[in-house]
Amino acid sequence: MKSTNPIINFFSGVGAEIKKITWPTKQETIRYTITVIIMILILALFLGFFDFGLQRLLDRFVFNR
Repeated sequence: MKSTNPIINFFSGVGAEIKKITWPTKQETIRYTITVIIMILILALFLGFFDFGLQRLLDRFVFNR
């Protein structure tokens, strides 16, 4: 039976949705974490090299150093 109180209805709905969650296993969590860390490192290296190369181009052609 639904309550007429919207706050009670809200938390009742939240509880029902939380019961539907399927949490990842420990192995999946470790694998996903490692994947994210590797992707961050790859992106950081790419952006670092891009920044370095762009700075070299600017130094050579714009700033005439």
